[in-house]
Amino acid sequence: MKEKLSPQDILGPMRLPFLLLPPMCVALGIGTAYVQTGGINWLYAILALIGAVSSHISVNAFNEYYDAKSGLDERTEKTPFSGGSGTLQANPGAEKAALTTAWVSFIIPVLIGVYFLMVHGAMIVPLGIAGLIIVYLYTNWITRNWFLCLITPGLGFGTLWVMGTHFVMTGSYSVSALVASFVPFFLVNNLLLLNQFPDAEADKTVGRVHLPIKFGNQTSAKVYAAFLALAYLSIILGVAFKYLPAWSLLGLVTLPLAVLAAKGANEHANDIPKLIPSLGQNIIINLLTPLLMAIGLFIAG
Repeated sequence: MKEKLSPQDILGPMRLPFLLLPPMCVALGIGTAYVQTGGINWLYAILALIGAVSSHISVNAFNEYYDAKSGLDERTEKTPFSGGSGTLQANPGAEKAALTTAWVSFIIPVLIGVYFLMVHGAMIVPLGIAGLIIVYLYTNWITRNWFLCLITPGLGFGTLWVMGTHFVMTGSYSVSALVASFVPFFLVNNLLLLNQFPDAEADKTVGRVHLPIKFGNQTSAKVYAAFLALAYLSIILGVAFKYLPAWSLLGLVTLPLAVLAAKGANEHANDIPKLIPSLGQNIIINLLTPLLMAIGLFIAG
């Protein structure tokens, strides 16, 4: 007799607590569009948000499914911010549901993309295809190349989501949206990078080759600090060269927290229990910085 699935079996692989990031990145793209047009098409904004959240659910569910199949999650040292949800380890019978969730969530942005293809034309296609490739290939292919693993999260959350949202809102691309996208590009790369520190030994066993595995935690901590600096430098230079309004400097409010996170990562790169506060600070930086920038853009618009 088939075991009945609980709500947690369905929702767990989606990793709901981590789905706050897509709205922040989408808000940044809506903000750059608002500065350009002076208005918001709420239907387009809602569809962009649904597409972003769905794609994030999809990559999460694919990750949970394939990590359960490989046995990786059973070997991973879990922290409050990394190591999977544990849902499929608690109930292996939920694996099929997780894979179904992944594919249904994968199809939703495809359908939304087709709608915007009819509205705005074919210029949305390259970003859409790139996003789908990242979602499907991330766990089983991208994580086996340290450089792609380093930059792909930021490409998806930053470049593709921010610029894609700006495009669906306006029907065009802009340098301002590109410059704004650099901020989540560096921050989200850092989000995944720091979360790989506790996972490195387990990840090696399934053939992953990310930065901490390739070069060690101490070198990776220096890259983490450099990416933080580049994120905030993107805001400053964007304003200095007038690609972003001065109100975008609200994003700098999180800079003191970034200094703490970078200090903690460099001091405790090889001491996971002491690194955990930096993991939490890293998440706050990723959520608040694009949100504060978006608020600044709406004020300026």
